[in-house]
Amino acid sequence: MKLTLKSTLVLGTLLAGTAAMAQTKAPEPDYTLSYNVGVTTDYRFRGIAQTSTNPALQAGVDFAHKSGFYAGVWGSNINWIKDYVGAADGSLEVDLYGGYKGEISKDLTYDLGLITYQYPGNKAGDVAGFVNANTTEVYAALSYSVVTAKYSYATSDFIANSSSSGSAYFELAANFDLGDGFTLTPHIGRQSIPNVANNAGDYTDFSLTLAKDFGNGLSATVAALGTNANEGFYTDTKGKFLGKSALAVGLKYSF
Repeated sequence: MKLTLKSTLVLGTLLAGTAAMAQTKAPEPDYTLSYNVGVTTDYRFRGIAQTSTNPALQAGVDFAHKSGFYAGVWGSNINWIKDYVGAADGSLEVDLYGGYKGEISKDLTYDLGLITYQYPGNKAGDVAGFVNANTTEVYAALSYSVVTAKYSYATSDFIANSSSSGSAYFELAANFDLGDGFTLTPHIGRQSIPNVANNAGDYTDFSLTLAKDFGNGLSATVAALGTNANEGFYTDTKGKFLGKSALAVGLKYSF
């Protein structure tokens, strides 16, 4: 096919326009809204079993604004209010959180926020020696490269413990990319709870988590967990030690 000068110019203009369009990035959305649902063989909060080492079904919704502001809600079934406290009601945990993330310099970021752990209808306060399980914490985190340090401080009574405002948790974690969708995350944390006899509520927890991203929102985790928690303090009414070492397997779908 013979091209005239006019058709050559038109073709060149079209190709140049196509190349320019290909190089133009889509504008960043003002915000994103994401959802997740998952299951785990053993729901642990800071190393302590929340479902008496039984499986849990969990789901959440997250909002993130390009300014750095974020908020979300997350929920899971639990057993500890009935099995540990001995209360008649309290089988659900609903976490509400919000905060702000920003960058200080290259590879150095921060995260400031507030989270409230709500246990709808819980009757922990009806049991002698305990108070309502609902808990609020403020937190601050710094991340440098693959390492994150975070400090959480309870502004209310902490997880049904009486006179426990001021409970604190410090944690240190790293996130190593192993390639092919695999990441490895070592973690260590220290929980302190004031006004507990002989500091029996204080303990250190540690974990090593291997995660695999399968793509299309599907991921899986295998975590080895342990604590040095006081067995007498963290044993439930059924004689089960909630801080014992365990292997937890999880599967999550995000969309």
